[in-house]
Amino acid sequence: MKNKPERRGLIDGSRLIIESLARAGADVYVGYPITPSNWLYAYARQRFPLFLPAPDEITALQWAAGFSATGRFPVTATSFPGFALMLESVNMAYMMELPMVIILAQRMGPSTGSATTGAQGDVLLLRGAISGGYPLPVFCPSNLEDCWKLSAEAMRMALTVRTPVVLLTSKEMVMTHHSFDLSCLPAIRTLPRETFKGNGEYLPYAAAPAEAPPFLPVGNPHHQVRLNASTHDATGLIRKATPEALSNTRRLRDKIDHHIKEFTHLEYDPAPGASVLIVSYGISSEAAREAVQKLRTSGKAISLLIIKTLLPVPTAVFDILQKYPRVVIVEENLTGLLRELFFGQVSRPEIRGVNRIGALITPSEIVQEVESWQQ
Repeated sequence: MKNKPERRGLIDGSRLIIESLARAGADVYVGYPITPSNWLYAYARQRFPLFLPAPDEITALQWAAGFSATGRFPVTATSFPGFALMLESVNMAYMMELPMVIILAQRMGPSTGSATTGAQGDVLLLRGAISGGYPLPVFCPSNLEDCWKLSAEAMRMALTVRTPVVLLTSKEMVMTHHSFDLSCLPAIRTLPRETFKGNGEYLPYAAAPAEAPPFLPVGNPHHQVRLNASTHDATGLIRKATPEALSNTRRLRDKIDHHIKEFTHLEYDPAPGASVLIVSYGISSEAAREAVQKLRTSGKAISLLIIKTLLPVPTAVFDILQKYPRVVIVEENLTGLLRELFFGQVSRPEIRGVNRIGALITPSEIVQEVESWQQ
C-alpha cells in the first residue's frame, strides 16, 4: 500500500479540536470568547451548524445543558475564570446526565492571572469539580495529533456515559501555529446517539448499575421526560435518601469507572533496565519526549509515560508507576499538581518534580534533574 501524499500546512490545536468535534457530530457551540480560548470560539462560528455567543460563562453552560436535553450535542470552551463560573452548572449537567464537551484552555493563575501565559494549573480543580468527589472525565492532548483524536474520543465518552467531559489543554496548544502533516490524521465518522426504543413507560433514570440510562429528548411526542439535578429516583422525582435514589447517585460514579478502561489513552515507552520513569501530560509532553531522547543518547536507560486520560486516573497508570523505584513528574505549575494527585502531599525521596510557572519547561531542565539524581 502506498503512503498517503503529505499535506503539510500551518495549523493550531484550536482548529483541529473544532474540526474533529464537528465531524464527530457535535452540532451546537455555545461560548464566551475568554482568552486563550478565543480561536476555538472563532473557528466554531465558522464550522458548527448552530453557534450562540453567550453573554457570560454561566449562561453558556446553562444553554449547553438545555441543548443537550433536546438531543443536540453542545460544545463550549473557556479558561479557569470562566470554568469557575460554570462550576454549578457543570454539576447540574452531571447530575442530570447530559452529555457535552467542555474545552478548558489553561492559563497562568491564580484568579485572572495572565491571560496570555500558559500553564497546567487546573488538574486538582477538575479532580474536585463535582461535589462529593464524583469523577469528571478529563482528556488531555499532548500534541496536535491528540487534539484531533482525543476530541472525538471525549465526545464518544460523553455519549456513552451520558456526562459532561472536559478536554484539558493550554494556551500554547490551542494558539501556536505548527507545520503539520494533515495526511496523518485518521478519518472521523459521525457518532451515533442511541435513544429509547421501548413501547412502555419511559423512566428517564432507569439503568443497569454501572451504565447510563437510555436517552430521550425533552419535547418528544411519545413520552414524558423528567430531568432532575437533585437526588432522584428512576422516574426523575426528587427523593432524599431512599435506597433507590442513593443507588442511582452511586451509579454516577460506577458508570464512569466501569467504562474508563475503554477510554484509557496513554503513551508508554519503556526502556529495558530503566529505574527512572519520566511522566508528563499536555503541553509539557514534547519537552519530556525530547529529554528522554537526549538521556538515551547519552547512554541512560529512561522510560517515558505521557498520560492522556487524566481523570479518573486509569488503573493502567498506577500499574506503570509501581514498576519504577524513581519517578520524575514534569508539569508547568508551581507545586506539582499531578504529583500530588498520584502520591499525596507528603514529600517522598523517590518522587521528584520538574516544575515552572510563566514559561514552558525545557528539555534541558528535565535532563538536568535526572542527571543530578543519578550522580
